[in-house]
Amino acid sequence: MKHILLSFFLLSITLSATAQGKKISPFITGSFDVSFTVNENFTLGEDDGESFLIPTGTFFRFGAGYEFHNRFLLSLNAGYDYHFPYAINAFPTYVAARYNIWNNEGDAFFIQYGRGKMWRPSFRYSDGDYYQYVVGWEFESDSRWKPMLQLSYHRKHITGFEDRGVLESLSLGIAFRFF
Repeated sequence: MKHILLSFFLLSITLSATAQGKKISPFITGSFDVSFTVNENFTLGEDDGESFLIPTGTFFRFGAGYEFHNRFLLSLNAGYDYHFPYAINAFPTYVAARYNIWNNEGDAFFIQYGRGKMWRPSFRYSDGDYYQYVVGWEFESDSRWKPMLQLSYHRKHITGFEDRGVLESLSLGIAFRFF
């Protein structure tokens, strides 16, 4: 019995000494995205003061989650969306799963999928479903803050809204992850 306990003790010390470190780490995240659309009044070749792209919405997101083995991240998020043309306020809450396709010295190229519920503060439209698809790049930094650039596709199902009850937007954003 003493030999088994001694062997188990030596094995656990050896495994602890050769372990690669923490495989699961918590983090918080936040982002700011701006959605754009092509300006219908823009004319090519004429300088009439119209810009090609105009902003149509802003999105703020905050979340908390866990990173598993520097490859897979799972988080719970909440945010605020405002769409200018429709004067729509929305509060999405969703779960996001992120996969780092490529890691190199702290930099990461990733894809992310989020799905959840969208809450509406007014009675003009009802609550709906929320979907998010993200492609992004996370940059290495010497601190615990990791900045990111991301391209996001947002899809909101709103009963009673025009065009099948779907509000879709493509946005460009900056984000951070702190751990």
